[in-house]
Amino acid sequence: MTTIVLADDHNVVRQGLRTLLEGEPGFEVVGEASDGHGAVDLVSSLQPDVLVIDLMMPNLNGLEVVRQVGKKFPTTRSIILSMHSNESYVVQALKYGAAGYVLKESIADELVRAINEVSIGRRYLSPPLSDQAIEAYSNKSEEHEPDPYELLTTREREVLQLAVEGYGNKEIGERLSISPRTVESHRANFKQKLGLKTQTDLIRFALKQGIIAMEE
Repeated sequence: MTTIVLADDHNVVRQGLRTLLEGEPGFEVVGEASDGHGAVDLVSSLQPDVLVIDLMMPNLNGLEVVRQVGKKFPTTRSIILSMHSNESYVVQALKYGAAGYVLKESIADELVRAINEVSIGRRYLSPPLSDQAIEAYSNKSEEHEPDPYELLTTREREVLQLAVEGYGNKEIGERLSISPRTVESHRANFKQKLGLKTQTDLIRFALKQGIIAMEE
């Protein structure tokens, strides 16, 4: 039996995915999450075989969830489910350890196929992403360019995302159970590490990094 956790901030989408997957022999949906932190918590407590997560999640984006899950729970294979086919998002997902990237516009059978593939250790990318994404990922890896985002701590990444979503220090502190002063310290740290000065700089970085969605 392949155990699955679903993570999407839209309840209707999660219900549809659950109905689809539970209709497949050998699949069991063991939990659902509506934000990134909830997804990490569920994986921690349930240790599923597969995590299916939307790219754009509130509080903690799908890419960061995949990164954390990959480091803490390597036996759980992650599949990014997204409406965005941007090459940069696919490359970033692979870099962070995603085993699959499935476009939401794909037919339902494709997600089922992806889960079957990643659960036996393979990688699955929705056509026509496969060749394009793998080539881009290989080329990027060969460049050996340092990613400044890798310099950030997990807490700094969490504060960065909430800052991009428009929350002030007090609200961020309440959500992360830390003081506003500590939030401000994390803000200063990630701005210095990333070379960001203005909110516009921050938004541009978040778009490039796949933390928030760019318009297609």
